[in-house]
Amino acid sequence: MMQQYLRLKAEAGSHLLFYRMGDFYEMFYEDAERGARLLNLTLTKRGASNGAPIPMAGVPFHAMEGYLARLVALGESVAICEQVGDPGAAKGPVERKIVRIVTPGTLTDEALLPAKADRMIAAVWSQRIQRSERSAIAWMNLANGDFRVCECAPGMLQTELHRINPAELLCAESARLDALPGIAMSRVPDWHFENDGARDVLHRHFMVDTLASFGLDDLPAAVCAAGALLRYVSRTQTQSLSHIQAIRVDHSGEYIVLDPVTRKNLELTETISGEDSPTLFSTLDHCATPMGSRLLRRWLHHPLRDDARALARQQAISALLSAPPGDHGLSARDPLDELRALLERYPDLERIATRISLRSVRPRELASLREALALLPDIARHIEQSFAPQSRLSDFARDIRIDPGIAALLHRAIDPEPAQLVREGGVIAAGYDEELDELRRLASDSGEFLIQLEARERERTGIANLRVEFNRVHGFFIEVTRGQTDKVPADYRRRQTLKNAERYITPELKAWEDKVLSAKDRSLSREKWLFDTLLEDMAEHAQALSRCAGALAEIDVLAALADHARNNDWNAPTLAGGSELLIEAGRHPVVERSIEQFTPNDCELGPQRRMLLITGPNMGGKSTYMRQVALIALLARIGSFVPARSARIGRLDRIFTRIGAADDLAGGRSTFMMEMTEASAILAAATPQSLVLMDEIGRGTSTYDGLALAWAIAHRLLTHNQALTLFATHYFEITRLPAEAPAAANVHLAAAESSSGIVFLHQVQPGPASRSYGIQVAQRAGIPAAVIRHASRELARLEAQGAPTPQLDLFSNADPDDDAEDAPPSGASTPAAAALLEALESIDPDQLTPREALDTLYRLRNEYL
Repeated sequence: MMQQYLRLKAEAGSHLLFYRMGDFYEMFYEDAERGARLLNLTLTKRGASNGAPIPMAGVPFHAMEGYLARLVALGESVAICEQVGDPGAAKGPVERKIVRIVTPGTLTDEALLPAKADRMIAAVWSQRIQRSERSAIAWMNLANGDFRVCECAPGMLQTELHRINPAELLCAESARLDALPGIAMSRVPDWHFENDGARDVLHRHFMVDTLASFGLDDLPAAVCAAGALLRYVSRTQTQSLSHIQAIRVDHSGEYIVLDPVTRKNLELTETISGEDSPTLFSTLDHCATPMGSRLLRRWLHHPLRDDARALARQQAISALLSAPPGDHGLSARDPLDELRALLERYPDLERIATRISLRSVRPRELASLREALALLPDIARHIEQSFAPQSRLSDFARDIRIDPGIAALLHRAIDPEPAQLVREGGVIAAGYDEELDELRRLASDSGEFLIQLEARERERTGIANLRVEFNRVHGFFIEVTRGQTDKVPADYRRRQTLKNAERYITPELKAWEDKVLSAKDRSLSREKWLFDTLLEDMAEHAQALSRCAGALAEIDVLAALADHARNNDWNAPTLAGGSELLIEAGRHPVVERSIEQFTPNDCELGPQRRMLLITGPNMGGKSTYMRQVALIALLARIGSFVPARSARIGRLDRIFTRIGAADDLAGGRSTFMMEMTEASAILAAATPQSLVLMDEIGRGTSTYDGLALAWAIAHRLLTHNQALTLFATHYFEITRLPAEAPAAANVHLAAAESSSGIVFLHQVQPGPASRSYGIQVAQRAGIPAAVIRHASRELARLEAQGAPTPQLDLFSNADPDDDAEDAPPSGASTPAAAALLEALESIDPDQLTPREALDTLYRLRNEYL
């Protein structure tokens, strides 16, 4: 047995090997030690190798999926070995083989996949082409058959990988690629990426002689990555990948580029702290189906540059919202509400269609598919009768019309309430197959025979309490109490002895038992064959089902966005061709849901006004304002309505953010180094079509260093990059920039002081702020009063000594533009005043009692006045 195990382990390579032994999947040697550690299993020993006990750990076969899910979440891959031979006919160990390999990126089982997120597997390859190096990524969503490639500059590789967000990344053994957080790395020999071999793999799979029809002729690096990926994925599957029928090329100009920092800072699908909510996705996800939720997630990470596609989605949402209430076919409910109610009754058709192609679908999934197919005519009719006939929804109504023969076949073939697994029986419906019905009758209709046998044997033996019974362990038997055993005929053979009874078998009963048990085995075998045949028939319709699922998913997303827009007063934006952002009364889509009253604000950026210099107090709302502008632009570019009274969003090529403080200590980069690295990337790549959010640049170093850098970076963005920029700062000196560059403008977040402290108004107003209110914010945070008073005195002293620019009081009557001659003197002008100041500086008020303070005040008054 261990020789067999070691042969299979050599085949599994670095993957954990789940070796089936009876009711357990066992692991041995290093696999057992690693599996026990990862799964918190008991590590035992069995047998010996070279005199040392062999480590062993195992999991029950019926709980395997739960353990697999935990291993995959940890980035592990598992090879599953099953018994394929007949134990009764085997000489020596039962024949076993690896029937499936589960890796983080090749999951298709419902129990292992997250319902609302995709699990991608990607491959990367770089090569030099005509004196320039090109990088390529191929990625596949095995759960729906989507297969794509793209080529990019090596510097864009990380950004593209974060856009795709694979669960597993495949690369060549020689590739110098650092591990990425949350992504399992798999390496294969370099020859898997060799061009001729990769082309041959793709040609064989798609049964073509050229890849020109896929647009791959001029993308040699992408061909290498795609061929290596397809070769790797094919190894993990026992069935052909027939549902993967095309490769799509993603072009760099198709989507607005969001780098990893931007995706993190905008909290699209994950908060900065790594939580699932509150995010833009969690706020918008009112989808009725898992496939709709996954599509919404993809849209949020892929905002469109093209106006036409985004506008088509927006028009579909408008059609959903504009349908008048009344009698719309199915009921008198609001048409949008009725549509969403219908969608709630659909299972995950996208993944069911894939599992049909892979022949791994389960009986209850086919039952849910049967019910879903029966609903398709209702939803198609509702769309056609309730919404505008020329809208995008009409195309979906056509796509979801499926051959009614599929539903009819499932109704005939699948039991109304099938078992979970085929091996349990009770999956194929009665009346579908005559031979199966006959075997089932033979296996189950034994009651009458047993009653007749019991009556005959009582009469023949004279034993009045003789009973004929059955149990799963001993089969059929005749039970006689211990006091009646002397009446037992000679043809009775003892089967089991109990304390007060004996159990016997007769030749007649044995023959019946063999017949019945044989019928059960044959009925299960027949049922398995019928189910496999049904899957072969269903596989021919898998592509049609997949198209139907895609249409339903998009309807679901559009309906969810329409419902959110209706309930939260969102409006349709105008998509403009130029470089501009005009937002009236905009709101943050996530924050507005978490507070009682949100203060809306405007934003105007365009060719003549390319930068807003944003000043104001800490906690005043600068970061919220900047993020809401970016999120409104992103929502408009996925085709959604936006949280604003009106919005005009131009074409954007990239969105950059430099918000907050972070470090990379393991990588040797301080907070300020990270800040400058991000700023450098923005300055290198931003264009006049880019939106840049720059928050508090230069704060990680000395005041003069930081101010100089912030000024120079703002000036560069404005004059060289000419990007649409929101630049938040506490350096009030930068507010002079509009005097040099008219394309910049000052705005500030308003605040007011009251008797209880500072009040944030969260209103964006023209002009610069004059104070940061840092000390007041510190006071609200709970800094001790003594520290606050000390800080106030120190601030006054610094300003008196000539800080770079005095931070004037927002509520002072003095005009900040008054000449310096009109300002009050900054220091003492007489010897007496100088002596008084020196005496005051020597006093620490925090150390004085009230009486001592009063005495000191009288003393100073008498000496100096």
